Amino acid sequence: MTRFINIIAAGGKGTRFGASVPKQFCLLKGKPVLHHAMERLARAIPNALTILVIDSDWKDMAPSGAILASPGRTRRESIKNALNACADYPADVILVHDGARPLPSEDMIRRVAEACTYHQGAIPVIAVTDSLRRADGSPANRAEFRAVQTPQAFRADLLRLAYNQPEREADTDDASVMNGAGFTDIALVEGDPCNLKITNPMDLKVAEVYLSSGFEN
Repeated sequence: MTRFINIIAAGGKGTRFGASVPKQFCLLKGKPVLHHAMERLARAIPNALTILVIDSDWKDMAPSGAILASPGRTRRESIKNALNACADYPADVILVHDGARPLPSEDMIRRVAEACTYHQGAIPVIAVTDSLRRADGSPANRAEFRAVQTPQAFRADLLRLAYNQPEREADTDDASVMNGAGFTDIALVEGDPCNLKITNPMDLKVAEVYLSSGFEN
């Protein structure tokens, strides 16, 4: 049986969000955003070990059963802290999810996890619908681009090796860390347009609409 670890990154302070609490702890349909994300991961992969990256000031918001890890100076440091917290746990696949994405569908989570059976890793992506321009003003073909979501899943042994490499400026997500370590067999898996990241207060209202309408499934 495949052994899984779910890492949920929820250590951000969300100062730009403008709320009295970090965005991952804002209420969405009566529950913190973070709890929606964790519950969906737990339902999709019920036997996974859960590692939650969370600031000590907010540890009371952590659901029971999760192993807690401290956030680092950067997201990369935070995920490395989470990996250190489960260094002795034997795992085949590790999923990394952003705690500010409350609505990953269970089908999508399973698609990403199962793709690691055949690849070094897998990330959910969606097509870009807006027209694009490069920074110099020249047009870009949006058909060549995909927007990347989480959870991202990787072979556990390779992800651990990748995070032992020196940090690079290009390490914007876990797939970038893997690429930088030479692990480039990363499958692009169909993501979910409803799997939005809570970035501003309006996103909470959109997420409420998705939950009320059942679109997120």
